[in-house]
Amino acid sequence: MRAEDLVRPCLPSKRQWGYRNKLELGAARAENGEFLLGFHREGTHEIATPAVCPLAHDAVAKAPKALRGALRFAQGSADLGIFRVGVRHSVRTRETEIALWTKPGAFPRAHVAKTLKSALKATSIVRVLADPGRARKIKGVETLDGKGCWGEELADARFLTSAPSFFQVNTAQAEKLAAEVVEGLGGRMGEEGPEGLDGLLVADLYAGGGTFSVPLARAGADVIAIEAAGSSVRDLRRNAEMNGVDIEVVGGDAARELPELGGLDALVVDPPRAGLADGVAESIAEAAPARVAYVSCNPATWARDVARFEQNGYRLARAQPVDLFPQTHHVEVASLFERE
Repeated sequence: MRAEDLVRPCLPSKRQWGYRNKLELGAARAENGEFLLGFHREGTHEIATPAVCPLAHDAVAKAPKALRGALRFAQGSADLGIFRVGVRHSVRTRETEIALWTKPGAFPRAHVAKTLKSALKATSIVRVLADPGRARKIKGVETLDGKGCWGEELADARFLTSAPSFFQVNTAQAEKLAAEVVEGLGGRMGEEGPEGLDGLLVADLYAGGGTFSVPLARAGADVIAIEAAGSSVRDLRRNAEMNGVDIEVVGGDAARELPELGGLDALVVDPPRAGLADGVAESIAEAAPARVAYVSCNPATWARDVARFEQNGYRLARAQPVDLFPQTHHVEVASLFERE
C-alpha cells in the first residue's frame, strides 16, 4: 500500500512522563464561594482539583495545589476575576512563568505577585487582561514581577514567548519537528545548528513565535513569516533579532496574505487543529513552491488536506508522525509534498 511506503514509524518521546513545559488551569468559584483551580473534566465546565500533574516538568508538577492555595489566600473573600492560570517551565533555561488570566478591572498587583512568589519560584509573573469565553480578545498584558515573558531553547536557538502566544508543549519533540521541516526542504540539522538552505525563498504560514522560521533562516533561507496573532508577531520579531537572523514578518491572515507573496521555492504550513482554511491549498498551488512542509496536530484534517494538495498538483512524498503528547492519543505529523 502507498500509505505503508509513505508513513514512517512514529518518533517516540524520550520522556513519557514529565514532558510538558506548560500547564493550563481553569479557575472558577464553587457554589459555596470556594476558589477552584484545576483541569476541566472532559466535555464539561466542572473543574477537577488534583494536587499534582505528572505530565508536567518536575519543577511545576505540584503547581496546581501550590497556586490554588496561594490564590485562595491572595483573594480572601474578594473575587479578582481570575478565570485561567497558565504555568510555563523550561528544563533548559530554568525559567518559570505564571500567567493569570483575568477580567479587566482593579487588581492588587504587588500583593498577588508576592503571594505567588512564595508558593512557586518564578522568573516572570504576568496578568493577561481578557474576557472569558472561547473567542478571548486580549486587552493587555501586565508584568507583575520579573521579566514579563518566558525563555526557552530549541534547535540551538533562543525563544522568548509572551503569555498569550503559542509554543509547543514538548520542547524536545518540537525540536524533531523542526529538524523534519529543515531536512525535508533540503537542509541539515547539525551540532552547530541548521544549514544548507542558502538563498531559498521560504514562506512560513501560521508562523507563531518562529519555531520553524528561525531554524530555516539560520539554515540560510530567505524567510517570509505570516502570523495573525499580535502577541506572536511581536515575539517572532524579537526572536529573529535575538538570534541574529533576518525574517520578513507579515502580521495577517495566511489565506489573505499568501496570494501577495509571488514566486516561492518552498513553503511551511503549521495550521491549528481545524487544518487549512478553504482555498488555502489552492492558493499555495498558485504560488507554486517546489516543496511544501505541512506540520499537523490533527491527522483527520491533515488527511483531508492531503487530498486537496494532490488535487492541485502536489504529491505526498513522506509523512513522519512525532509523539509530542505521551499518555494521550494525540500525535503530530510532519509531512512533505513535492510539486508534480
